[in-house]
Amino acid sequence: MTLTREQQAEIEAQRASPQPTLRAVSPGMEAHLYTAQPVLDHGFVRVIDYMGDDAAVVQAARVSYGAGTKHVSNDEGLIRYLMRHWHSTPFEMCELKLHVKLPVFVARQWIRHRTANVNEYSARYSILDREFYIPAPEMLAAQSTVNNQGRGATLEGQEAARVLEILKADAARCYDHYEEMISDEGQQGLARELARMNLPANVYTQWYWKTDLHNLLHFLRLRADAHAQYEIRVYAETIGDLVADWVPLSWKAFQDYRVGGATLSATAVDCIRRMLKGEEVTQETSGMSKGEWREFREVTG
Repeated sequence: MTLTREQQAEIEAQRASPQPTLRAVSPGMEAHLYTAQPVLDHGFVRVIDYMGDDAAVVQAARVSYGAGTKHVSNDEGLIRYLMRHWHSTPFEMCELKLHVKLPVFVARQWIRHRTANVNEYSARYSILDREFYIPAPEMLAAQSTVNNQGRGATLEGQEAARVLEILKADAARCYDHYEEMISDEGQQGLARELARMNLPANVYTQWYWKTDLHNLLHFLRLRADAHAQYEIRVYAETIGDLVADWVPLSWKAFQDYRVGGATLSATAVDCIRRMLKGEEVTQETSGMSKGEWREFREVTG
């Protein structure tokens, strides 16, 4: 992880100057505030600001439903009810603002989640640092033979060494040309907004990313999943650790109903009922396609 001296000084100053407040405070998130959590070789995630906590979710729900929630005995029970029945609005009352340093190709995946406010480092205005994501040798893998967007067997020996050398050499050469094009040396030099197009997709960028808890949990459900690309998954896992300390009751319900739970079709539910009655159900008699049946068997064991 690489922080500039200015960024490190800003973090130290912010953490050294606590402010009194009447707003809701999450002790778990206060412990993380401003501190950079390392991700990959040069990346990080750090919390810039947050709004709300588990109590804010409960408060919003009780305003929304009024007396209808009196049967819920405690805040955790209400949060679990909201998560279980897909009531999203109360979770939108909590927000999180992050400062993220990440490779450009990860940012292009990340930005597909269009439910956030984003402000990215401008390579039109500033010069990008000479920092590139170079995978660890154990993360180099061949193309999967069963998944067109996934990895297969890990590369080993000379092949892994050859690929690593190509990645390092190409990144260094592109950045050398980037510097050369924008450098004066008695000439006018190429505009930064044009020179940046020669940089590789593994160069690091930075952004501020702000979203609400509902959309953040959706992001984490997809990007922290085992099927997600490793490079974005480690960012999602790091953010997940922060969220677990920020809103522990909401995080527990999310883990139970979204991550650990399963959504079943009406056909799948009918199959389970038939099985419970002792009927032997096969793919041919289930009414499911082969793909649906395979997924159903994965869920039911």
